[in-house]
Amino acid sequence: MAQIPESYLPPRETWPVRIYELPEYKEIPQRFNACVELLDSNIKAGRGDKVAIKFMDQEITYSQFLSNVCRVANGLKKLGIEENDRVFMRMPNIPPLLYCNFAALRIGAVSLPTSILFARTEIAHVANLAEAKIIIVSANFLEEVEAAKDKLETVQHIVVVGGDENEVRSKGYIPFSELMQNPDTCDAVPKDRMDVALLLFTSGTTGLPKGTVHFNEELLIVPNGFGKYCWEVNENDVIGGPAPLAMAAGYSTIGTIPFRWGAAVSLIPKFSPTDMFKNIQNHRITILSALPTAYRKMLAEINPADWDYSSLRICTGGGEALGAKTYNEWKEKFGLEIYEGLGTTEMMFVFVSSAVTKKVKPGWIGTAVPGYIVKVVDDDFNEVKPGEVGKMIVRGPTGTVYWRDPERQKKAVVNGWCMVGDVVTMDEEGYIQFLSREDDLIKSSGYRIGPEEIEEALVTHPAVADAGVIGVPDPVMGQRTKAYVALKPGVEPSEELKKELIEHCRGKIAVYKLPREVEFIDQLPRTPVGKLLRRKLRELEASKGEGSQ
Repeated sequence: MAQIPESYLPPRETWPVRIYELPEYKEIPQRFNACVELLDSNIKAGRGDKVAIKFMDQEITYSQFLSNVCRVANGLKKLGIEENDRVFMRMPNIPPLLYCNFAALRIGAVSLPTSILFARTEIAHVANLAEAKIIIVSANFLEEVEAAKDKLETVQHIVVVGGDENEVRSKGYIPFSELMQNPDTCDAVPKDRMDVALLLFTSGTTGLPKGTVHFNEELLIVPNGFGKYCWEVNENDVIGGPAPLAMAAGYSTIGTIPFRWGAAVSLIPKFSPTDMFKNIQNHRITILSALPTAYRKMLAEINPADWDYSSLRICTGGGEALGAKTYNEWKEKFGLEIYEGLGTTEMMFVFVSSAVTKKVKPGWIGTAVPGYIVKVVDDDFNEVKPGEVGKMIVRGPTGTVYWRDPERQKKAVVNGWCMVGDVVTMDEEGYIQFLSREDDLIKSSGYRIGPEEIEEALVTHPAVADAGVIGVPDPVMGQRTKAYVALKPGVEPSEELKKELIEHCRGKIAVYKLPREVEFIDQLPRTPVGKLLRRKLRELEASKGEGSQ
């Protein structure tokens, strides 16, 4: 049996203190197999003929799902994949991705779903850092794997899903169909609740992707807690959304929560507003989980009269600040609340959400998810008063553990608390308002200013398509607020418009937060999933300073 070297996990004394306040966390067995708990349990409960996966026009029952998982699991074992080996996957949200994920878990291996947006450098970095023995990749996303192949140090097999099988074999790869030709039963390997079950790598917006460790128990903790108390999932639900399995939000949304409660999952391989609403209508999605960027795109492109979305009972979001504007427009247009959430890849899923109380305060995220403790502290780790600005720290049944990165671990956990890296404020009811990432916080004339509030005020102006705010050096104030603004088509930039935009913000935000400078830009730098890259704006600003020297 392969073993994970002890040095690949940080020293125990640097791990966060985990607390298990809910009985649903304490009752998780010491040894279990996650595949058995999430899939076999549904067969045992009589749900074998119930639909587990909806994908385009396909409906896959729990019995069919488990049979396919076992076929792949037997195929992996034939290829020499053993307990604790890392199984690297590069696929969009399609049924084979779920088969491979659960097949890895069934044989006691470590699931490693990765972003299809990773380029060859990131693929090689992740595969080598994880010491993956196998890569399973969709034919459509094989090119970057092939480009990285010469740099792969531990990969022994490449399995290709789809494509021309003769061509696949001619390149020395294995068609996925060969894995599916194996027996449809496979013994499950029990694992300790603190054995490594899953590796998720961050999107790498500030460098190469960072590996986060997730233990066996976390695959049940999220559905046992958030799934039960926030989404209140039952077997009649259909849960859908565009977040990929390689993201913590996606892994929980389509990889654990539905199956813990005998519900179904609706898969969408590539997001578009039309395809998302097609799934909502045809798959009868009841719980929709999406990034704020996706909600904004759907708002812009979808006519409610064209679709039947009456099945929806919960809309939820996270990944970046939703903002009051998007919430209000969505509620007005579709008649539905959006329960915002905040979480991290490191913490596995959402730990703050308005789905806890089912009471939305536009512009505020929500309260701590049951089982988590959230505090706001100053630089000296003293808890601040309600309404004051500080750093968010979290403790709960999940926590930050980095893969092969002890130095990062030391900074990420302080006194047993997870340092989220967000600057926030909390009100008297425990609602959290996101202000900024710590790196993005603007410190001006003694004030601590979060850029998102200014950006939200700017985009309410009819001429503004997008906005990004940063702090730029100022000899008097330390930093001053500068707004980069992309205008809507047909709007001409002018000095008068700059002044108008600043005045537009007056009354919406405090005077000291008003942008001191506005610069027009064709397009704001964003990640493929829509997150604003303020780092790029700071680099742009810095390059101007260099050019003037």
